[in-house]
Amino acid sequence: MKTVLVTGANGQLGKCFQKHSHKFPDFKFHFCSSKELDITSKEQVRSFFKKHNIDCCINTAAYTNVEEAENKRDLAFLVNADGVRNLAEICNLNSTILFHFSTDYVYDGESASPYKESDKVNPINVYGASKLKGEEEIMAVNSQSFIFRTSWLYSEFGHNFFRTILRKADENAELNITTTQKGTPTNANNLAVYVLNIIASGSEKYGIYHFSNEGEATWYDFAEEILQYSKKRDQVILNKTGFFKTLAKRPEYSVLSKEKATRNFGAIKGWKQSLYQLIDEIS
Repeated sequence: MKTVLVTGANGQLGKCFQKHSHKFPDFKFHFCSSKELDITSKEQVRSFFKKHNIDCCINTAAYTNVEEAENKRDLAFLVNADGVRNLAEICNLNSTILFHFSTDYVYDGESASPYKESDKVNPINVYGASKLKGEEEIMAVNSQSFIFRTSWLYSEFGHNFFRTILRKADENAELNITTTQKGTPTNANNLAVYVLNIIASGSEKYGIYHFSNEGEATWYDFAEEILQYSKKRDQVILNKTGFFKTLAKRPEYSVLSKEKATRNFGAIKGWKQSLYQLIDEIS
């Protein structure tokens, strides 16, 4: 039986791991919220690993507020870089395999084709810079690690674009949605199951990988698809806008190439199929 620690377990991705954990009866899970295990405290992390023999650590603890990170740089780096270094070092000391999640925002968005793992990184906002630093901290101290860069995560949990659009539809709102950013919506449930299957397989193909659902879309495309499939399109006035003012710069193009992940670990669902499945599930 493998013992698996999930940090940040009350966040969106952490809740998806909790939801699907029953499918893996051979795993013993420790789900720790950020209050129960603060990764920015090396002593807390060290103490936890002394008490428990952890085979795999899935780190979903992160500072993810892209806008607020612009004004809270120290906090973003504390969680996304310093905390990650703590985990990486202690996982390394305990021969624990580390699974960590990064972002498409490590890129500047100036590519014309899907980003490969080997492409140049150049974050244009604080959040992206803090996540890149976290990647670097892991690679410096822990060779037994998997880093998954993902994009536009949504699910039935937490605060995300998917849930916001459905809520706005129920409020009969008028929405202005940008058409200038192109990426891929990613169902966090798919990511959680994909990672758990990798753990179950016993793979040692460590390194950086990209995981998002297949295909590409603008935020407007995503909103349109959510509303159409949930049969709420007529409840909302949906306007296209070329410019949507935000504090943090966003990459205009951040589609990720999943060729490496699919070659090593198997196929990934298309974003529309994955979206429809979630809507069917929650309705």
